[in-house]
Amino acid sequence: MNIDRRVFLGAASLVAAPRILFAQAATERRFVFIIQRGAADGLNIVIPYADPGYANARGALAIDPAAALKLDGTFALHPALPKLRELYAGDEATFLHAIASPYRDRSHFDGQNVLETGGTSPYQLKDGWLNRLLGLLPRTGKEAIAFSQAVPLALQGAAPVTTYAPSTLPEANEDLLTRVAQLYERDRQLHPLWNSALEARGMAGGKMEGGSGRQDTAALGRIAAGFLGRADGPRIAMIETSGWDTHSGQDDRLAFQLRGLDGLIGGLREGLGAAWANTVVLVATEFGRTVAANGTGGTDHGTAAAAMLLGGAVQGGRIVADWPGLAPAQLLEGRDLKPTLALDSLMAATCAEAFKLDPERTVRALFPEASRRVEMQQLLRV
Repeated sequence: MNIDRRVFLGAASLVAAPRILFAQAATERRFVFIIQRGAADGLNIVIPYADPGYANARGALAIDPAAALKLDGTFALHPALPKLRELYAGDEATFLHAIASPYRDRSHFDGQNVLETGGTSPYQLKDGWLNRLLGLLPRTGKEAIAFSQAVPLALQGAAPVTTYAPSTLPEANEDLLTRVAQLYERDRQLHPLWNSALEARGMAGGKMEGGSGRQDTAALGRIAAGFLGRADGPRIAMIETSGWDTHSGQDDRLAFQLRGLDGLIGGLREGLGAAWANTVVLVATEFGRTVAANGTGGTDHGTAAAAMLLGGAVQGGRIVADWPGLAPAQLLEGRDLKPTLALDSLMAATCAEAFKLDPERTVRALFPEASRRVEMQQLLRV
């Protein structure tokens, strides 16, 4: 799917213009990318309850419209997303449906590679689109952070990136931290790494999630906000969520996942406080799932999905969908929701508008292969 200028400009209008700019041209805008690894089922997240093909194909797996959180006369949210419904009611959430990256072959690894690199095919690019975005912004020190054990592919590249992952171990006491600092004091390699770790710990409020080994998503949201809310903190963050591959037992598993996502967004909003007004959160997955339920109470790998734009800087309260329909004849290859919106266009438009960047330059930097394809098509039409 190519970068379409009309789609690009339409997506750009979803984000409010920044209200504050630093004198050194460093914006107060925060941008958070939340990836849903495993192919999240957009049809049971942003539910097209008014389309008769939905209930016909899903059967017992269809969400009851009476229990769903209505958005308009066509779409509703899963019941596990009350905080996102509040954001929508407050014009701080926009949901985009029947959206997809250029990838079409339904492999998690390849689909995530395309989503994170910004290529048009797997392994075409070596660095990530989010790292390339850093190259377009003023250099102010700690521009980006990944809340994960390692740097995700979307943030890999030439620009430096910090990572932070809450520990499941008991928190170290101050005496131990002091002794380790003394031990590393004369070590040229370990001393700066230790200082960086302590600085990250301080930004997180000095708190490590410990004990049960189970991650509290609301707490993770508040920890992320602790970094992003600081005057000297990062302005770009990526948060990984996994477990969205619901081949079986989808009802309970998806509800659990969505409660976690709802809590994560709620914690982020709560922790950011006034900075939420300058925040844009993009939630996306590598591809969607089949329209029909399978024989094990789940869905299989599909194509188009749903994406979300959330935050105080988002001009929300909208559903964006060129809805293709769910009747058998309307499906892609007779099985999938057909893509009608380009995810790469949404990503480029959101970043350009959020940080007041030149749109054409942003597209070329973040999605160079798609840009080349569009330019070649334009040349061939001349």
